[in-house]
Amino acid sequence: MATLSKEAQERADSNFKKKEIQAREASKAMAEYESARNAEREKTARLKLLREAKEAADAVAKEAAKAAGVAQVKVAAEAKATKAAAKLALKPVKKPAKKRARAMAEAEGDEE
Repeated sequence: MATLSKEAQERADSNFKKKEIQAREASKAMAEYESARNAEREKTARLKLLREAKEAADAVAKEAAKAAGVAQVKVAAEAKATKAAAKLALKPVKKPAKKRARAMAEAEGDEE
């Protein structure tokens, strides 16, 4: 009977030691898990801030480009209008055939 109780005691000690080791490893694993989770949260927050800053900068650049584009479009439209007006000013006014004939007749009558 003594051997059984001695064997039982050894098994109990062995089980206790295993459970202690598992408990220590569990606490280490939990600490590593928490550490990794915190690092991931910090990285996510940093990346979120970078993304938001980039989006804000892109929005400002887009508005500036849009404003510059509108200004360029206005300048181009004004230049085009000026060019068209200059062309119209240089073109002789064409008169219909009847008016031309009358104007020529009057011009000949004035010369005499």
